[in-house]
Amino acid sequence: MVAKTTLIAVGTLGLMGLGISAAAAHVTVSASSTAANSYTLLTFSVPHGCDGSATTKVAISLPEGIDDATPTVNPNWTASKVTEKLAQPKTLENGSKVSERTTQVVYTAKTPLDPELRDALVLSVKLPEKAGSQLNFPVLQSCVKGQTNWSNLVKPGQDHDAVEDPAPFVTLTAADTEDHAAQPSAAAQPANSDNNAGSQAPGWIGLAAGLLGLLMGAFALFRTRKSNTQ
Repeated sequence: MVAKTTLIAVGTLGLMGLGISAAAAHVTVSASSTAANSYTLLTFSVPHGCDGSATTKVAISLPEGIDDATPTVNPNWTASKVTEKLAQPKTLENGSKVSERTTQVVYTAKTPLDPELRDALVLSVKLPEKAGSQLNFPVLQSCVKGQTNWSNLVKPGQDHDAVEDPAPFVTLTAADTEDHAAQPSAAAQPANSDNNAGSQAPGWIGLAAGLLGLLMGAFALFRTRKSNTQ
């Protein structure tokens, strides 16, 4: 009976371990910033191959609202972009106009990534302005044998691990509106401000008193020397 209970416990732990491994095996994304309208670095983790087959290519699709992405150099991969023409040209914040957007960034492995190893692919992007929105980044992972399409959308509030082949996603938070430049430090305040004037007054008084004492001392020394010479 004890042996049977032990076997059940070990089996349960084994299944739990498999569940943890499966959950950790997803292609995921993490962001250096999730603030709306900010620049961020998106790091896509590729933790395994396709059913034991080495990874040869990772194609990351960009959602609407992101017009372009700058791939970070990774010595193990070459990066290329897939673009499409815009129905209407867009005017950017700097005044320049764009007539196409990047829809996909494709990383091709120089040497197939061993399924027992992981790698990280990083994109620099400008996030859209709408806080609270969910940005989905479907990823097509191609391997020596087969492929996995990480494209099933995770609904807000849904358990990410409960979705088969979930698409990596980022949820935008409120924009960072702090403007430190609008709050000058005390050192940057003008010298004739009320606070500085109050703190400088004792200094001027002390300086004047010191000069007066020096003049009186010199005058007394002069009188002493004059009387001695008489």
